[in-house]
Amino acid sequence: MKAAFIKEHGNIEKLIVGALNAPKIAANEVLIETKYAALNHIDLFLINGWPGLNLKMPHVLGSDGSGIIKEVGSEVTNFQEGDRVSVNPGTSCGKCHMCLSGKQVFCKDFSIMGEYGWGTFAQYFKVPEVNVLKLPSSFTLDKAAAAPLTFLTAYRMLKTQARMSQGDIVFIHGAGGGVSSAAIQIAKYFSGTVIATTSNQEKMRKAKDIGADFVINYKETPNYDKYVYEKLTNKQGVDIVIDSIGKATFQTSLRLLRLGGRLIIPGSTTGPLAEIDIRHIFWKHLEIKGSSMGNQNEFREVMDLIFKGYLDPIIDKTFDFDDIVKAENYLNEGKQFGKVLVKFP
Repeated sequence: MKAAFIKEHGNIEKLIVGALNAPKIAANEVLIETKYAALNHIDLFLINGWPGLNLKMPHVLGSDGSGIIKEVGSEVTNFQEGDRVSVNPGTSCGKCHMCLSGKQVFCKDFSIMGEYGWGTFAQYFKVPEVNVLKLPSSFTLDKAAAAPLTFLTAYRMLKTQARMSQGDIVFIHGAGGGVSSAAIQIAKYFSGTVIATTSNQEKMRKAKDIGADFVINYKETPNYDKYVYEKLTNKQGVDIVIDSIGKATFQTSLRLLRLGGRLIIPGSTTGPLAEIDIRHIFWKHLEIKGSSMGNQNEFREVMDLIFKGYLDPIIDKTFDFDDIVKAENYLNEGKQFGKVLVKFP
């Protein structure tokens, strides 16, 4: 099969498109013929590598994908060949106490597809039956690939971790990212007020189109925390901040929060090491929580909202699979608003 993989860590040019053997499925797994796969920043982190990451090479990347079931394992009961499907990219053992109590993200074997096992950047990928979701007949395969990782992450952040309620003011850094564009829509679905930042007029327009109440160009207004505090929140601050940026914005996120505010961190695209003024935390009784992916119930809840049209995965650009290196460079440059996809022939 054709696949995109690495044989060693380095820059994006280390990503190779070539031939590998198709994966063999276990009794509880399905084999999916890939139609679309979506890019995520974890692709870039995996290509670069990090201390302690020991991958068996060659390693196929890719965390999101959609397609047609090609083969089902002997113990699979809910799917058959030919079904159009999407998948939950978060895998776990499915048998431990954490998995059985709905806390799959705390399973010692929890992983994101493409992180340690092979992912979706291939003509075929395999996944446990429990992670598979059949698509409504009218739902497109490109949207099915664009939705899972980002919408699942954003849904858990706001509903479970931040305990968002009606009327909350939510501040979202970097509106153009996949998680951020999903979070804007979900926060509006939960009847919140959304303040977002982005880098240019076109992205500002798009953020407003999907529901943001206020959008700030952080390049033109570098002290936007003061503007939000004085002009948009009547010197109160915001209830929730979603910060996937990390080092560049962490201290600003603390300043943005009101008394009892909640900071939710799903990533750190500008780096993981940040200096903080700890006084903000104890003076304002802040909560700081990490969030990554979600459980199977959260996945099905948010995908149901997508299928019913309450939420809409935003696709910025679709590349041919053979141009996946160009696609990863495009993602790395931060030009996108929403998801970047690759399409398989």
